Amino acid sequence: MTTAMRPPVSACPACSAAPTAAALAEVATKASVVLSLPTIHCANCMRGVEEALTAHPGVRSARVNLTLKRVAIDADAGLSAEELIPVVTAAGYEAHELDASALSATQTDKAGRDLLMRLAVAGFAMMNVMLLSVSVWSGADGPTRDMFHWISAAITLPTIAFSGQVFFRSAWGALKAGRLNMDVPISLAILLAVVTSLWETSLSGEHAYFDAAIALTFFLLTGRYLDHRTRSIARSAAEELAALEVPRAWRLTADGEEQVSVADLAVGDLLRVRPGGRMPVDGEITEGQSELDRSLLTGETLPVFAAPGTQVSAGEVNLTGPLVVRATAVGRETSLHRMADLVAVAESGRANYTPLADKAAKLYAPGVHILSALAFVGWLLWAQDFRVALNIAAAVLIITCPCALGLAVPAVTTAASGRLFRQGLLIKDGTALERLAEVDTVIFDKTGTLTTGTPEATNLSDFSARDLQIALALAEGSSHPLSLSLSAALRAQGVTPAALSDLCEVPGHGTQGMWQGQRVRLGRSAWVGGGQSALTSAWLRVGDGPAQMFTFADTLRDGAETAIRELIASGKQVILLSGDTAAAVEAMALRLAIPQWSGEALPQDKAARVKALSDAGAKVLMVGDGLNDTAALASAHVSISPASALDAARVASDIVLLGTTLAPIPEALATATRATRRIRQNFAIATWYNVIAVPLAIAGLCSPLIAALAMSASSITVSLNALRLK
Repeated sequence: MTTAMRPPVSACPACSAAPTAAALAEVATKASVVLSLPTIHCANCMRGVEEALTAHPGVRSARVNLTLKRVAIDADAGLSAEELIPVVTAAGYEAHELDASALSATQTDKAGRDLLMRLAVAGFAMMNVMLLSVSVWSGADGPTRDMFHWISAAITLPTIAFSGQVFFRSAWGALKAGRLNMDVPISLAILLAVVTSLWETSLSGEHAYFDAAIALTFFLLTGRYLDHRTRSIARSAAEELAALEVPRAWRLTADGEEQVSVADLAVGDLLRVRPGGRMPVDGEITEGQSELDRSLLTGETLPVFAAPGTQVSAGEVNLTGPLVVRATAVGRETSLHRMADLVAVAESGRANYTPLADKAAKLYAPGVHILSALAFVGWLLWAQDFRVALNIAAAVLIITCPCALGLAVPAVTTAASGRLFRQGLLIKDGTALERLAEVDTVIFDKTGTLTTGTPEATNLSDFSARDLQIALALAEGSSHPLSLSLSAALRAQGVTPAALSDLCEVPGHGTQGMWQGQRVRLGRSAWVGGGQSALTSAWLRVGDGPAQMFTFADTLRDGAETAIRELIASGKQVILLSGDTAAAVEAMALRLAIPQWSGEALPQDKAARVKALSDAGAKVLMVGDGLNDTAALASAHVSISPASALDAARVASDIVLLGTTLAPIPEALATATRATRRIRQNFAIATWYNVIAVPLAIAGLCSPLIAALAMSASSITVSLNALRLK
């Protein structure tokens, strides 16, 4: 035996261990960080984030996933997310840390690849067996025919053992649980066709049905894969919410600050939350002033003032100033974790929906088995020939094999999903179309759903050129959403900033500076010295002059008025449910002629409203975009979120609105109704096919091969009927 290819062996243990030690050292000097990037939306965003990160010392590589809105970073050991988030923020994008372990199970679609592989093997085997069958049909007989049959058996048996596992496992699981599903008659038909073929081949019979068995497997796998392709939920919304939990926090001790895992925090701990950081716990502010982004809980993008005594919740973002927070709830008791629990419960409840195909299987499967058994017993008693009885029983099972029923739903949903995709709607769940067709009540969130979620200045013409220049200089010194909006609007009008000195931002209040010896301020009314207003506003004051108010309004999303009008005209009950103030929600409801509305709704309030309507018999469609909508989206009968929605909301929904307009929503409901009608038509086609074909098979007028051809014809008919939706 040659030893030329053996790895070299050294008598020196240190030399032998060197490669392993080097590999371990390499691992020890690397760190992996995953950041969520909720505001990226195009290839330029991807390039900007990747270039900013790779230019940072210690970063080895950075890869952005636009679909999941994340960036995976390989860096030197010791480089943490806390150091990398400011790099991304400086490039102009929001970023926060994700717990990669919470999402690791959802990185690959193993089920889809497995189905596709089994389908490919079955297709390749079917083509070869069909070629051998053509030779038999062409007149081969005697030893030649037997040889072709045995070769077909050699191809078919391992192929069905591999490709048919999808059906066999499902059928066995159902039988162990004492019930029948669609895969039980499918498995019996395939196995009986194989057993009959082996019986005929061993007796040197003229006919074997290996081609029928492998064709059955291929057609059914095609339907199963089409069904899988309509489902794009790669992960649970509850997992996505859990991933937003801050993994580490800065705890204040007698010796200073220490960074600890949130799992080590206890009620009463004092924590420092820096500007841009998320709250790791529920608590109360004890030091500092700032502004908080509470869109996580309320859905509203405008920050709220925070000072000592203000209650904060996990997941809220500290925007402007450092805060010290005393923890009042940690771990599973935080608001964020309770929201994740709400979503998980809602997701499991919605999973109890029974698709039409499963309802049909409850009636269909027992009937198929009874007919086949009766045919076998009857012919065995009549002809006293086990071989004839077995052939007829196999023909009955094959001709009644629910291939057409198996294709009825996925063929229609695939055609309807393609139609809706061209209109800007992505169907993520296999039963979403069926559920959408049953909708009688539609609930809309306001900010980010009916509106764009971006405030726009409405009264710039009320200000002098001087005041606009001063306002621009002050606005550019702040990251407040109103300041950013005002700055963008003024820049678009060609305004240039005034020259200010001592420009600074006062956390929680606004920005101030000196202009020609006068103090100038832009910010909250109480700080600037302005009056009271129910409108969204920012106030400007120059020196001792009067305070002036910039007003802002959120613009309607394109197609919102059309969608609401068409939904109401079609008889749907439309409700506006928002976390915004009652006055703002009422104004929006009046503007869009929405008869029912409710404001200041927390996540649990929205989920409770959806549950109350569902308990009353309503089939609710929830349309929302924020994390505060996630529980309601998951508990609704069916749900839609815009592509611009945050990750958890988009994952919890059944349908994603790809464009910026809401106009396709009424058409989606109409298409879903037509799709469900097509599914019922397909069931009717399959039923009538059985009514005609089954008596022929029981009468012994159909061989298993003819039964397989008839079954294929019904499958093609069902598929052609589904294509009428396109």
